[in-house]
Amino acid sequence: MSLSDPIRFRRLAAGACLIAAPVLYVAGMAADPALRQGGGDTVGVYGRHLEQVSVSAAILHWSWVLLVPGIVGMIHLVRRRAVLLGHLTGGLALLGVVNFSALMLGGYFYARLERSLPPAQGAALGDQAFADPGLVLGFQIPGFAGIIGLFALGLVLAYCGHAPWWAPFAMLVGIFTGPIFPVGTVVGGLLYVAGAGVIGLRIVRMSDAEWAGERSQPVGNLARTR
Repeated sequence: MSLSDPIRFRRLAAGACLIAAPVLYVAGMAADPALRQGGGDTVGVYGRHLEQVSVSAAILHWSWVLLVPGIVGMIHLVRRRAVLLGHLTGGLALLGVVNFSALMLGGYFYARLERSLPPAQGAALGDQAFADPGLVLGFQIPGFAGIIGLFALGLVLAYCGHAPWWAPFAMLVGIFTGPIFPVGTVVGGLLYVAGAGVIGLRIVRMSDAEWAGERSQPVGNLARTR
């Protein structure tokens, strides 16, 4: 694959990112010390495991970042049917995953607050910050709306014949059940990997001509009459 080949490079990059993003999402969830506790009182857990929080937050950040080229690739496939829906749902999905990526910084802040202050006080201060109206309206709500946009974009791809009908449902269920350790992380993670991965594999396996949207052109007099 040559970096100077715009068709093949963009196609393979989009497909690979759709495969890699859910894998990193599952890995990030598994690395989160509070989630691995499996419920109960998690106050102070982040403060006691700074290194694990750092790794988990970084991996989760990249799981959302890598979705961006994948979503761009999904939008690219919607060019003959439901184009307006593809643009609307794809735009919503892109805005959402960018916001979710930014929210991963919360792990670092909670960890440092719980380490530097009494754990309960540090966790309460972090909760106050995340309840700030600007953060809720500017990051959290758009982030969750973006996941719905990703689901809707998957439905558009299924309608256009570029994805199986079950793929967007698997992605949605997988994302929302991933934080439920351990069953949700394993089962939901597999669903997310399967849903996004099947779309990514289709992109990787398609020909450059299919990706570019090339059609056979009419020839002779028929071409001049259109």
